[in-house]
Amino acid sequence: MRWRKFNGENISLPIKDAVEAAIQREAEIGTKLKVCIGTDSQVKGADTEFATVIVFLREHNGGFMYIHNEKTKQRYHIKERMLLEVAKSIEVAYDLCNLFIEYNVEMEVHADINTNPQFKSNDALREAMGYILGMGFAFKAKPEAFASSSCADKMVN
Repeated sequence: MRWRKFNGENISLPIKDAVEAAIQREAEIGTKLKVCIGTDSQVKGADTEFATVIVFLREHNGGFMYIHNEKTKQRYHIKERMLLEVAKSIEVAYDLCNLFIEYNVEMEVHADINTNPQFKSNDALREAMGYILGMGFAFKAKPEAFASSSCADKMVN
């Protein structure tokens, strides 16, 4: 998986090492961090593009994020695509969760799924929530899921 910073700079370290370095760097200057992980996708013609983000929130002092994009030609039903977004976020959260525990960093998984039943994405809400909570992660859906619905949304080209 290739990751980059918001400014476009590629992250050359494995993502786990880059995240640990960021946590250590912020801890050294006394910053309390919270991490939110989310994925969004867009269908453009034959392509489906996914963007997964790791958003680091500095208490009272902004934040920064790491981004991973991938494209596929596979077609998905909306519910399937929503659950795949959640699966991509969980994969990253699972890979990093021991770091967050070790450094006492609060972490949430954000799902770009609407809590309003009038929206098509709502079909996937129960399964997504069960999946995330079942893995032991804190869960947020729209409108509180800014990592997926705002940050990742802007990173899907």
